[in-house]
Amino acid sequence: MRTFSLSLTLLATLSLAACGSGGGNAARSQDNAENRPVAAKNVIFFLGDGMGIATTTAARIYAAGEDGELTMDTLPESGFVKTFSNDAQVTDSAPSMSAYMTGVKMNNEVISMSTDTVAKSPTAELTSNCGAGNGKPVATLLELAKAGNRATGVVTTTRVTHATPAATYSHVCHRDAESDIAAQLVPGGAQYNSALKDGVDVVFGGGRQFFLPKAAGGKRADGRDLVAELKANGYGYAADKTAFDAIDPAKTRRAVGLFTSSHMSYDLDRDTGKEPSLAEMTTKAIAMLANRTDKQGFFLMVEGGRIDHALHETTAKKALQDTVAFDQAIKAAMAAMQQKDPGLKNTLIVVTADHDHTLVLNGYAKRTGKTAPGNPGVLGLAKDYVSGKNLTDADGMPYSIIGFGNGENRVAGDRNAAAALTDDAVSANDYHQEAAIRMPAGGETHGGTDVYIAAVGQGADSIHGFLENIEVFGLVKKAAGL
Repeated sequence: MRTFSLSLTLLATLSLAACGSGGGNAARSQDNAENRPVAAKNVIFFLGDGMGIATTTAARIYAAGEDGELTMDTLPESGFVKTFSNDAQVTDSAPSMSAYMTGVKMNNEVISMSTDTVAKSPTAELTSNCGAGNGKPVATLLELAKAGNRATGVVTTTRVTHATPAATYSHVCHRDAESDIAAQLVPGGAQYNSALKDGVDVVFGGGRQFFLPKAAGGKRADGRDLVAELKANGYGYAADKTAFDAIDPAKTRRAVGLFTSSHMSYDLDRDTGKEPSLAEMTTKAIAMLANRTDKQGFFLMVEGGRIDHALHETTAKKALQDTVAFDQAIKAAMAAMQQKDPGLKNTLIVVTADHDHTLVLNGYAKRTGKTAPGNPGVLGLAKDYVSGKNLTDADGMPYSIIGFGNGENRVAGDRNAAAALTDDAVSANDYHQEAAIRMPAGGETHGGTDVYIAAVGQGADSIHGFLENIEVFGLVKKAAGL
């Protein structure tokens, strides 16, 4: 990608955004102090990657039972979002998150670039191979926040260079060019995205491999040690839970935490002594960003990224637990902000997903209640709501409540040729639920169904109804006065 042109292009984009569509001074004169709504100084944008409606429903039952609720269920404003990309009915995470962050529809695999950008696979070293004249960067909400002198943060359970977090701070024609994406995050270095000004203030997640040279166990072919460069730019650094816990928000202005070489662990597998939870990373980020008295508020993106990965694996228990961990981060953020901003009078919190998956809830199953020792709950076999006996398919065999439209576990031929499923088997941590269409291992696909969006706080009442994903950008931008 022509990274040297990022600054000029983004400055032009920011200037156009500042002018608005109303036409200069006449429009601005009408937007006087009497009529202008109060803007949300702080924005927290939560993104559950792949968290479709069926997944949130199953996670609710898993954690709280059919009549229970998740924190995200309690947000007062809600609606639905179309997720299709510029060139596909079913999107991937790159253009869908980019649509939220930029208000521009783009092609699958593209990260925060103009609609005409063609996705071109990166080099073998995972650097950009975009070619000349292949699209232009478009400004993101995080960059607009930086332009407005707000602190910024990115928190994720994936690699921080993965599609969703990358869409907030970088621009590239293909999401897999993660070496270049990492370089765009480092102030003053080659390929730095200067629209980030002095840099993203807080970055927590995985993906250390793209910040270290091959000689140090990383994947960078250029020999750069981006961790050392970040430290030289005044960033505190944490590579494990102990160092993370030692970060003092009152004393540390900027910090990067890269807790794993690749993605962070699934919440079911996480070693609590080595990796912080998503809720812990979120509250630490809020404490740091809210402490920046030299800034005019903050913008924070929080991704529950491994929900998506578990769904691709068709390991439903991992997906539901990561959804619950994501929900716990929302709860923790709301509590933290109520302490700092009672009534959320200056804060907007948005919760949504970038796309669906093919998870479904099968049969006329009886209510299960929440999953607990001795009760597999929604992870168990479908049982008749009258007799309580296992429901059976056309082959006379029991089946699980949760299944997938496609995935790796599809019995060849009649299911009665295989051993009958049991509750213990289908509710195990690593069980791959059955699928209608067979795919390679890990190859379950995204789904094209609309996703849920909810909001609370200042400006939340504008986020409701049936929305295009690109509309969400404009609503958040307006609510935040960016």
